[in-house]
Amino acid sequence: MAKRILVSCGTAVATSTVVAKKVEEVLKSKGYDVVVEQCKASEVPSKAERADLIVTTTPVSGVGSKPVIHTLSFLTGVGVEEDIKKIIEYLD
Repeated sequence: MAKRILVSCGTAVATSTVVAKKVEEVLKSKGYDVVVEQCKASEVPSKAERADLIVTTTPVSGVGSKPVIHTLSFLTGVGVEEDIKKIIEYLD
């Protein structure tokens, strides 16, 4: 069954699109079955229950016990491998 990753940023326009595509590409290239959904940070609390993991470029709250990775690495290119390892740890 596919793992669901919720990717959020402030407005769900450019930033989360870039992050979502990179996360999806990297994980699928490593053989992971993932569904990546992007949203605004303000929408995270209402969508968190359906996600296995939340990756965000801005602080979020109201996610219960869902794991959250707050990062800019997919935008800056610095620390991407470390964040991919964190994501994989949560998915495995």
